[in-house]
Amino acid sequence: MRHYEFFDLTVAEGIADIAMNRPPLNVLHSAMMAEFNAILEGVVRDTSLVAIVLRGRGKVFSAGVDVADHAPAKVGESIPLFHGIFRKLAVSDALTIAAVHGAALGGGCELASSCDIVLASEKATFGQPEVKLAALAPVAAGILPLKVGLAKAIELTALGGTIDAEEARRIGLVNQIFPAVTFESDVQKYLSQLGSLSRPVVRLAKRTVSQSARRLFLSELECNEHVYLSELMKLSDAGEGIAAFLEKRTPNWKHA
Repeated sequence: MRHYEFFDLTVAEGIADIAMNRPPLNVLHSAMMAEFNAILEGVVRDTSLVAIVLRGRGKVFSAGVDVADHAPAKVGESIPLFHGIFRKLAVSDALTIAAVHGAALGGGCELASSCDIVLASEKATFGQPEVKLAALAPVAAGILPLKVGLAKAIELTALGGTIDAEEARRIGLVNQIFPAVTFESDVQKYLSQLGSLSRPVVRLAKRTVSQSARRLFLSELECNEHVYLSELMKLSDAGEGIAAFLEKRTPNWKHA
């Protein structure tokens, strides 16, 4: 295992296991996102890998991106940095697998939903609450319609609700649900099936199935990023939502 400042990386038997390790909530800030990008840069280029597994240390998968990094003064740097993670994951021919226990919210939910396969604990929860801070979720806007359909994607991103693992599986966001007490061993058992398969063939199978969705997602992400930086950030409500959260008060929306 190789330890980074905010991650643990293990590569064995064709599987790269990347664990977010910033307790207590694995909230992604700029330094953590830069490290994530650097790790993925090497992992995605490794053609010997059959899978990349994302997980979180502690009680949750990830509560998303640090709200302070959404502030107008920082967002021009943090959004492209955050989206770099997804651009790298999107071009990987290795299977991307999210092992989600606890909460996957905001950017954490985007990380999970952008993976090819989501394995969830029965206690996992998923949500895109950005709208409650007058923010958008550009990655979710690009990937959720492909995963769960347009109507459910709009409901999740425009209303900002949270769903449990069973609902997430029902709508197609989660592939498998495992009991919380055996979650880690059940994930390893699921991954063990990859050992009986040809790694390059699995990579080719993933590429052929996902290539059209990959192109569409990358195109949508570019458009959504532009909307975030060029339209959303011109609204006074965008700054108010972040300020209200950081100041722990109710936002005063101007609807402008």
